[in-house]
Amino acid sequence: MQKITPFLWFEDNAEEAANFYVSVFKNSRVVSISHYGEAGPRPAGTVMTVSFVLDGEEFVALNGGPEFTFSPAISFVVNCTTQEEVDELWAKLSAGGKEVQCGWLEDRYGLSWQIVPTVLTEMLNDADPAKANRVMQAMLQMVKIDIEGLRRAYGNG
Repeated sequence: MQKITPFLWFEDNAEEAANFYVSVFKNSRVVSISHYGEAGPRPAGTVMTVSFVLDGEEFVALNGGPEFTFSPAISFVVNCTTQEEVDELWAKLSAGGKEVQCGWLEDRYGLSWQIVPTVLTEMLNDADPAKANRVMQAMLQMVKIDIEGLRRAYGNG
């Protein structure tokens, strides 16, 4: 068991969301589902929590009701090594959601994700500030991150 586990509050579709996320990421599975009992506060027998693993990372989803919703102030960063991986995760996670900017998207459940190629961080941390600045300027114009576009900006000098 990992020491820190993200705990996600859903209105009433935690199981649906967990199954969706498990379908998106490789090496993922639903671990367990617990149900509310007679003590409530939700109807007895309805799903209370869903424990699941996404590519080795543990999560818990709660059907907590409408009191709280997600905000972009919290997001999950997914580090990708190829454009194909960026494209695949972007397509799956943004379906029914909203594409934002700079690699950010909001999925159909309102959860924010950053789909980030690892090369972006490497370029932004380059010792040459001109290169890093050009990459930042290029990235700020993108919705989904385009690795080749970053490389062109990085190489222009």
